[in-house]
Amino acid sequence: MTGLDVKKVRADFPILNEQVNGQPLVYLDSSASSQKPQVVIDTISKYYESMNANVHRGVHTLGTRATDGYEKAREAVRRFINAQYFEEIIFTRGTTTALNLVAHSYGDMVVNEGDEIVITEMEHHANLVPWQMLAKRRNAVLKYIPLQPDGTLLMKDVETAITDRTKIVSVAHVSNVLGTINDINAIAAIAHSHGAVMVADGAQAVPHMTVDVQALDVDFYAFSGHKMVGPTGIGVLYGCRKLLNQMEPIEFGGDMIDFVGLQDSTWTELPVKFEAGTPLIAEAIGLHAAIEYLESLGMDNVLEYEHELTHYAYDKMSEIEGLEIYGPGPTERAGLITFNLEGVHPHDLATALDADGIAIRAGHHCAQPLMKWLNQSSTARASFYIYNTKEEVDVMIESLKKTKEFFSYEF
Repeated sequence: MTGLDVKKVRADFPILNEQVNGQPLVYLDSSASSQKPQVVIDTISKYYESMNANVHRGVHTLGTRATDGYEKAREAVRRFINAQYFEEIIFTRGTTTALNLVAHSYGDMVVNEGDEIVITEMEHHANLVPWQMLAKRRNAVLKYIPLQPDGTLLMKDVETAITDRTKIVSVAHVSNVLGTINDINAIAAIAHSHGAVMVADGAQAVPHMTVDVQALDVDFYAFSGHKMVGPTGIGVLYGCRKLLNQMEPIEFGGDMIDFVGLQDSTWTELPVKFEAGTPLIAEAIGLHAAIEYLESLGMDNVLEYEHELTHYAYDKMSEIEGLEIYGPGPTERAGLITFNLEGVHPHDLATALDADGIAIRAGHHCAQPLMKWLNQSSTARASFYIYNTKEEVDVMIESLKKTKEFFSYEF
């Protein structure tokens, strides 16, 4: 037993009362986007009802309330990931925007012809395409750390891939397809030994485990609010203050301006330097509520419960003949299972499960190079979070068996 009261947690999420196709909703797609507790919904509504105004501009009461709420959200993020300085927390539209900011601003500043950028084949497109484009812009070399057959990394391969020509290493903390949990701290140590910076895609890690950016020794770390019971449209880039001060913004206008002349302009200080235009005020305040909600549960409890649930699901799914699971074993993976069922296309499988009220993901999961590595065009994925139960896993298992039987029947 874990310290998580799942029955109480489920009561906090109003959407779990929904029915889909006449069946109780079984939501197993939290790796794509998590559901929202009532406290987050209410917090966003309260912002619009009682403090809606722009931030950092007006001196009137509503503007002061909004600014106070916005900056308290930044401090909450800083505390949640244990960044050293509040200036190191940049609000973005999401993980994708954050990684693109690093690739364009820091990447264009330091990467030159012949330099290396090192990533892996397990990366989400958001942590792959920006580095492809940077390599093309700067005529640099994009290198891949090879994967083991179970979708994990060996440190000896990391050491081989990273050289003195490497300027940037960027790796997912947790794979959104394989569930692989990468040793970011060890990779960062190797990167730093060669003078490279370490970037981590934390979209699948921050919602599910304690993340300490100082302990990880990363230079940049990106994640999204909507995967951690927060609102859509808000994300975070953590960046080392020293590096952020050296970087140029890539969007211009609004509050990030210090002085504007007819021919030249200067920028304000961190963190606002990277937050052009009207910022994501309601979303940041909603994210603050999400962080406080997760903190009330305890991230160690979250991780322990998800591990228990995933192990249960992994064992049950492994018993289904013709079902192939991708990635490491149940004790080495995060709370998701990507799989295929022999003879059933993943989209047909997802449609069949949806008829039973079960939401899973099917497709390439924004990881087409990884699909090629798996020798699959697409896969199905069930992902678990704080509000899922073993009973829901059992419902999915029965639906999978029924679907397999249906597609095996020879008409």
